[in-house]
Amino acid sequence: MMMDETAAAPRAAATWPNRFRGLGDAFFTALPAEPLPDPHWVATSASCAALLGLPPDWTSRADLDALHVLSGQGRWPGMTPLATVYSGHQFGVWAGQLGDGRALWLGEMDTPAGPLEIQLKGAGRTPYSRMGDGRAVLRSSIREFLGSEAMHGLGVPTTRALCVTGSALPVRRETIETAAVVTRVAPSFIRFGHFEHFAHHDLHAELRQLADFVIAHHFPACREAANPYAALLEQVALRTADLMADWQAVGFCHGVMNTDNMSILGLTIDYGPFGFLDAFDPGHICNHSDSQGRYAWARQPNVGFWNLHALAQALLPLIGDSDLALAALEPYKTGFADALLARWRAKLGLQTREDGDRELVDDLLRLMAADRCDFTITFRRLGRFATAGGADDAVIRDLFIDRAAFDGWATRYAQRLAREPGTDAERTVRMDRVNPKFVLRNHLAEVAIQAAQGGDFSATERLLQVLQRPYDEQDDAATTAYAGFPPEWAQSIEVSCSS
Repeated sequence: MMMDETAAAPRAAATWPNRFRGLGDAFFTALPAEPLPDPHWVATSASCAALLGLPPDWTSRADLDALHVLSGQGRWPGMTPLATVYSGHQFGVWAGQLGDGRALWLGEMDTPAGPLEIQLKGAGRTPYSRMGDGRAVLRSSIREFLGSEAMHGLGVPTTRALCVTGSALPVRRETIETAAVVTRVAPSFIRFGHFEHFAHHDLHAELRQLADFVIAHHFPACREAANPYAALLEQVALRTADLMADWQAVGFCHGVMNTDNMSILGLTIDYGPFGFLDAFDPGHICNHSDSQGRYAWARQPNVGFWNLHALAQALLPLIGDSDLALAALEPYKTGFADALLARWRAKLGLQTREDGDRELVDDLLRLMAADRCDFTITFRRLGRFATAGGADDAVIRDLFIDRAAFDGWATRYAQRLAREPGTDAERTVRMDRVNPKFVLRNHLAEVAIQAAQGGDFSATERLLQVLQRPYDEQDDAATTAYAGFPPEWAQSIEVSCSS
């Protein structure tokens, strides 16, 4: 079914500032989407819809015709589709010009939360698709949809996902799969790679224009600094430090931390081959294509810093002083270390600070790595640790093979907790607010994907509901399996850059 070029606006007062479009033709190519034929709904996020100010019945409103608009078959008034150009380093190597190869920016919608950009991922070829078809497949779209909304539920800064639409249109990856489009939402999709593109081509006027745009709309306080561009770099470094600490604390692995996948706003962006830790392995590599392990879990903080150096190099023509640029990056080191230690303390239920806390955390992580303890389950059960002498802590102790080693650590932990205010019960409540019971494990996503490929989308919707409340007990029988240990077959799941 094809529809008219425009449909009703998503809400009566909707306006589309579309500020990015004002930057000019050097930053994008305007083009329409390639319509997804005969689309159907796969999944929707009521939470993201509310963020945009859409009505509760937005998916069924005939005047909105959202299914077709968000499948590329039309536009709401004010939408101005375009694909942006950027460059970047991929796996540490300069890759040259990249750009939105399968993403299409529909516009910037004025919402109750402020202006939010809307993108379609999988809406066809763009001038930046290189050899790609510009399409996305159902499995990768469901993973991105669930990953985005799961990270939001965990409180980690992220782009959002409004919905997934599907089609019987065949798409070739390793095998023939069906096409889908995911609708993504963010205050901005600008990446480190946007700045790298203009710096690499010595387009310094455009580079300044882009930096001024980001400062004006997202970091206005930087305008008052002696060097606004160095101030911008420092703010991005601090946001990235916080993001890396968030990733480490929830056991998240990105998988493709290229500079073109790094958000200038410190958001988690581009959910391709990502994953959450099951058995704790600091060297875990979630991306089957990452043969060198560049983006292993333990390496993510250093890669974040490396990527910031690439951004600093791109901004150097504006900053004008390499020492000043390097100084702007320095806060990342202490910012990340402080942010991560604060998160570890919270995960252990510690409200006060002591010099030995870092060692206490490191020793626990070493024990978990040695015995391959499940990351999420271990920290969640740690909230049930009892400090009373002779208390039965089997619920946590039995996760460890080396019980004697755990007992030695547990004695130190109990002594540390004894110097904390409050009761065990109060500590459990605090720890449950930072140690999730539910995360998007690969096998959970795989079950939902397989059901969806068979035409049953209810598993995706049900999993989404659970992941939106990851810290709640949700003790009903239907959710029990979501919090359990992964099955043995989960070890054979592989995700790669084609995912």
